[in-house]
Amino acid sequence: MSISFDKALGIHQHTVGVRAKRAETLASNIANANTPGYKAKDLDFDRALRAAKSGASISLSRTSERHISASTQLMGEQMYRVPTQPDTGDGNTVDAQLEKSLFMQNSLEYQASLDFLGSKFKNMSKALKGGE
Repeated sequence: MSISFDKALGIHQHTVGVRAKRAETLASNIANANTPGYKAKDLDFDRALRAAKSGASISLSRTSERHISASTQLMGEQMYRVPTQPDTGDGNTVDAQLEKSLFMQNSLEYQASLDFLGSKFKNMSKALKGGE
C-alpha cells in the first residue's frame, strides 16, 4: 500500500510555501519603508493557496537545446495594498507598524503550519514503525 503525501499532509504542505512567500513580501515592505515612491504590496493568501493547491505552474521557453528547462509553481500574484495613512509627500505607502504587525502574525501562522506538518510526519513515522 502506497502513502499519498497529498492526503497525509493535507493543506499544510501548501500553506508553508504561501506563508514563506508572504513573509518575503512583507519583509520587502519593511525594508523599503523609507524609500520614496515605494508602494506597499501584499499577497492574497486565499488566492495564493488555491493556486498552490492546484499545482499551477509556468515553464520557461527554451530558445536553444543547450538551455536548461525550468518551471516554477505559481503562488499567486502580489498586489498593491490600499494605503492606510495619508501621503507624506514622497509617494511611499508603507505603514511600518502595520507591516511589522502583519509580519509577526504571518510568522506565527507559518510556525503553526510547520508544527502541524511536524506532527503529521511524526504520526506517519509511527505508523511505518508500527507504533511505540
